[in-house]
Amino acid sequence: MARPAAADAPFWRTKRLDQMTNDEWESLCDGCGRCCLLKLEDEETERVYYTDVSCRLLDCEACRCTNYPARATLVPDCVQLTPETVEEIGWLPPTCAYRLVRDGRDLPWWHPLVSGRPETVHEARVSVRGRVSASETEVALEDMEERIVSWPARGVKRRKD
Repeated sequence: MARPAAADAPFWRTKRLDQMTNDEWESLCDGCGRCCLLKLEDEETERVYYTDVSCRLLDCEACRCTNYPARATLVPDCVQLTPETVEEIGWLPPTCAYRLVRDGRDLPWWHPLVSGRPETVHEARVSVRGRVSASETEVALEDMEERIVSWPARGVKRRKD
């Protein structure tokens, strides 16, 4: 069910994920790059752990995929977000706009759709900029456990006005 529409309310407040146009859907991505960090899953507990190792296609300065159109071909285990996968994925960061909208929450002040500036995601220290230690091509699989970090699974403090 769509949320109640207020006059001139932004689309993310009035539409469900499955009602959005492709342009609206794509604009929800804040450019943080957290979903492009490699993750490890404990097979017994199913708990997911983030690492500070990025997908080989991630531009860690821009926090964007270097080949977004071909990412699924170039990285076969790349998870393409859809309204259906957003419902199923448990590892989306708490700051993820897809997760927030799915859960009926508003976008934060630093999201580019709210701030009007793509840099606010970096200024708020939400993005992976300056926090990735290596690309997946530089770290052996057996060394991944040493790269586990907690910050991608945490939210962001409120804005200090």
